[in-house]
Amino acid sequence: MSAKKGLHLTLKIWRQKNSKTKGQFETYKISDVSTDSSFLEMLDILNENIINEGKEPIAFDHDCREGICGMCSLYINGRAHGPDTGITTCQLHMRMFKDGETIVIEPWRSAAFPVIKDLMVDRSAFDRVMAAGGFISVNTSGNTLDANAIPVPKEDADKAMDAAACIGCGACVATCKNGSAMLFVGAKVSQYALLPQGRVEASRRVLNMVKAMDEEGFGNCSNTGACEVECPKGISLENIARMNREYMAAMVDKG
Repeated sequence: MSAKKGLHLTLKIWRQKNSKTKGQFETYKISDVSTDSSFLEMLDILNENIINEGKEPIAFDHDCREGICGMCSLYINGRAHGPDTGITTCQLHMRMFKDGETIVIEPWRSAAFPVIKDLMVDRSAFDRVMAAGGFISVNTSGNTLDANAIPVPKEDADKAMDAAACIGCGACVATCKNGSAMLFVGAKVSQYALLPQGRVEASRRVLNMVKAMDEEGFGNCSNTGACEVECPKGISLENIARMNREYMAAMVDKG
């Protein structure tokens, strides 16, 4: 039996020294890529070839490579995380591509996510939004109530868990024509708004997180729905609607 033929690909990859310099696409050829390898493994092989040529490797972000952290985020052939659905870039395999294909690889495109280098972007804007209210204050005076003793309707618990599945990869922002982060913020607001532990500071949370989101320069939502389609965890647009309701109620309470 003959050996399985590998892919021969042309890669057009965005190279940019830092956020203050202009970037450009550079073209690379790579041969004999196994269809069983992941997309990031293919980039690893490419970087080995580049290093062997005495050139600077391509910078790209990654960590767990298990679809959990979202750090591997890339724009591939015009789609966040590539041509497959419901996965992060690290879970994308080369069997999704054809022999001889040209693959265009870019970093996230958003003013709120400036390029650090090549394919790496700074997503610390999400961290600052979370720091503004994405948490629950806990009384540790010794009178704390066991969370397991607080009854939560199963429907609410399920919706909260679905919202909590957001990994903060930023695909929603990169895919939105407005660069909106409302799916991300909506998920983080919903995660707590649906649970009794999160109701204590619900008004303050949503007001602060929306304010932080706007200050970071993210755009507004125009209900295109691309964010939900490209989200690797399938976060629902219902979370944006819930956030809007929470925000309006908080504004009324504020007076």
